[in-house]
Amino acid sequence: MGIDLGKLREVIKSGRFEWRKHTLVRLAEKNISQDVAIEVIMKGEVIEDYPHNTPFPSCLMLGWVGGKPYHVVVSFDKDSGMGYIITAYEPSLDKFEPDFKTRRR
Repeated sequence: MGIDLGKLREVIKSGRFEWRKHTLVRLAEKNISQDVAIEVIMKGEVIEDYPHNTPFPSCLMLGWVGGKPYHVVVSFDKDSGMGYIITAYEPSLDKFEPDFKTRRR
């Protein structure tokens, strides 16, 4: 079973989440604001579930902000009620179909 999106959004809204250092570096490199990543989590859709990721289940989300697509990988520890923002990026047509949901084969 995948992440409970409602619970994930609750913890993000209440500030019970952490940014991974890698994420902050990646956002700065790609000139993506933290607000964009949060907006994708709050309004976007889950396009891939990774229920067996460790240490916690995670998922890939797609959201559109300012007319541009963004992907955010987020994980959720249901035991502690903490969310973790793992990475965020603008998906490319090299790796995704034009819907930005489907990986190219």
